[in-house]
Amino acid sequence: MIPQKDLDQIQDLVLARNWPELRKKLAPLAADEVAPMLLQFGKAERVLLYRCLGRQQAADTFSFFDDDLQHQLLSELTDQETRDILTNLSPDDRTDLLEELPAPVTQRLLTFLSPEDRREALMLLGYPEDSVGRLMSPDFATVRAEMTVGEAMAEIRRQAPDSETLNMIYITDDDGHLLDDVPLRRFIATDEKVKVRDLMDGYYSSLSAFAPQEEAVQLMKQKDFFALPVTDSSGVLIGVVTADDVLDVALEEDTEDIYKGSGIAPMESSYMRAPLYQLYGRRISWLIILVFVNIFSGAGIAHFEELIESVVALVFFLPLLIDSGGNAGSQAATLVIRGMALGDVTAADYIRVAWREIRVAIVLGLSMALAVFLLAWWRSGIAVAQVVALSMIAIVAFGSFIGMSLPFVLRKWNMDPAAASAPLVTSIADITGVLMYLGIASTLLGEVG
Repeated sequence: MIPQKDLDQIQDLVLARNWPELRKKLAPLAADEVAPMLLQFGKAERVLLYRCLGRQQAADTFSFFDDDLQHQLLSELTDQETRDILTNLSPDDRTDLLEELPAPVTQRLLTFLSPEDRREALMLLGYPEDSVGRLMSPDFATVRAEMTVGEAMAEIRRQAPDSETLNMIYITDDDGHLLDDVPLRRFIATDEKVKVRDLMDGYYSSLSAFAPQEEAVQLMKQKDFFALPVTDSSGVLIGVVTADDVLDVALEEDTEDIYKGSGIAPMESSYMRAPLYQLYGRRISWLIILVFVNIFSGAGIAHFEELIESVVALVFFLPLLIDSGGNAGSQAATLVIRGMALGDVTAADYIRVAWREIRVAIVLGLSMALAVFLLAWWRSGIAVAQVVALSMIAIVAFGSFIGMSLPFVLRKWNMDPAAASAPLVTSIADITGVLMYLGIASTLLGEVG
């Protein structure tokens, strides 16, 4: 983070329009320092500051901005400045930018690229949206198995300036098929006369260019690699996916799941930049649906109106009980959804998960029932206390079961399990909780609803 003193100096240089000194001040700064700093300035000052960055520094900084700010900057910069940014962006960052722009703008920007870069961009854009092919970089280092380590090191040094990463060196045959991956450190620690094939162990992991990006996230977590090779349908090595790109995908997935878990449609921009109509539109759908869903709760209460009139004390514990069921259901749904996201829970695990969750839920219900029994006994007598305690066990157990089951049902219907949102689980638990509580009360207290 840039110290406040330096920020004040940069502000003074902007106001004084002292561009030579400003360039000197900005030159030593890393892209991850410059990007957040620019966000602290107004639109006009931001563009002026951006124009003071070096070419590579500007491209690196550009990749840290969100889509809205990238599009805004492109609209303010000259064609030459735009050309410099596109040329210096990494292939995967360039693809991210181009796929978010309207088609006419993308076509115009493609004309700024060299023929080689244009072919590369079109190749990456040709893969399905959200596929590994859109995420990969076509810049990597390869050697042949028949080479000696000395020859391989010379080849690695030749390819190094254009490679996305050198942590792992990929071994291919004459047709480009991936044979193995070997850490660079193994080359460095081995005698130059040893053959590359002697370093191979045949154990490697790769991704299909057509695989969903979520698969890259899962595999990267499992293998703890910095980069993973990407192959086409015939096994030819065509790119690599690095940890920084996978981290962006994981962050987007987690953000989307958080939104869905709260009944909010995923937003394409940050909260502070989103217009008010977008904040409204992303939230109103679920809220309207839940209004109609919760009508059933009112209908359940109306059905037991006579019972409630005769034992008014039952009303005191109604919010506590239905909230407990909703909370237990939301917890169960969150655990299962997260387990699915991490690959720990699959559709085939439903029976096992249900058995585990039911046992845990009953123990949770018993613990909560003991606490609420004492409270209800003190406040309303033993009869009401028994009703409340039994209802707590039933409501928590059923709420947990619903929360656990909904993600499996949605996955069965090819829907996102994260759509088993807390509001939906809570609403279902509320309706069933009201009916269970008043039904148990009607039975134990000898009243007819």
